[in-house]
Amino acid sequence: MNDPSTGPGPREVRPGEHPAWDEALALVNRDLAALLPNRGPLRLLALPSDADVEWEPAEHVYVALPDGRWHGNHLDDASRADPADALASVADAAQDTVLECLWQVWPVCAEHGLGMRPGQDDDRVVWACAGGRGPQDPAHVREIGELG
Repeated sequence: MNDPSTGPGPREVRPGEHPAWDEALALVNRDLAALLPNRGPLRLLALPSDADVEWEPAEHVYVALPDGRWHGNHLDDASRADPADALASVADAAQDTVLECLWQVWPVCAEHGLGMRPGQDDDRVVWACAGGRGPQDPAHVREIGELG
């Protein structure tokens, strides 16, 4: 039950409410399930905005663990207009939540044992690994949704 003195609390985002973010989260959750199978799927939570200006949305959406914990910035509202931007925003937020709430680096490159970050490769949004420590072991990327 929400305490009226603190305002409304978070609410789970309904499926289809933000289709681009739903699709992006489905890809990110495939990678989470492949590398951290016992964690359960991430979900989208909406929290009221504390700004009272008309250009600010009434609420912000965050990527949360199944238990509702989240960390980091809200999803970039403008990213809903482009699938690649939505995927980059969701992947970045998911990584922040997993890292800060679970104290676990994710995703980790199976080849190098290094943490990967969301990045761009041509026109794709990918998980980017910094690679090995020499020219014979270069940086590489993996498609988001294709780990494991």
